[in-house]
Amino acid sequence: RNPRILLAVNGKVFDVTKGSKFYGPEGPYGIFAGRDASRGLATFCLDKDALRDEYDDLSDLNAVQMESVREWEMQFKEKYDYVGRLLKPGEEPSEYTDEEDTKDHTKQE
Repeated sequence: RNPRILLAVNGKVFDVTKGSKFYGPEGPYGIFAGRDASRGLATFCLDKDALRDEYDDLSDLNAVQMESVREWEMQFKEKYDYVGRLLKPGEEPSEYTDEEDTKDHTKQE
């Protein structure tokens, strides 16, 4: 089977399946698969202890680290498909049908 590999950077979820040699179980960045990779990328740390299991607001990162997170986010946007956003605790997911999406775009024009 070919499961998708997803990870989040700066609150955005990306499908990194086409980079499975990096983000798959045997890849050097496999630790980030299915997780928010922001802290690990910002601190250049691949240690599982650097990643949080609960929502991570990144508020303790310094300005240089936050700039690094934004740069990583831009790289992921260029290379991988954006598939959604990471929800904060208590935040409800939104679901849109293709028809609703079309209506929203025509309203804005």
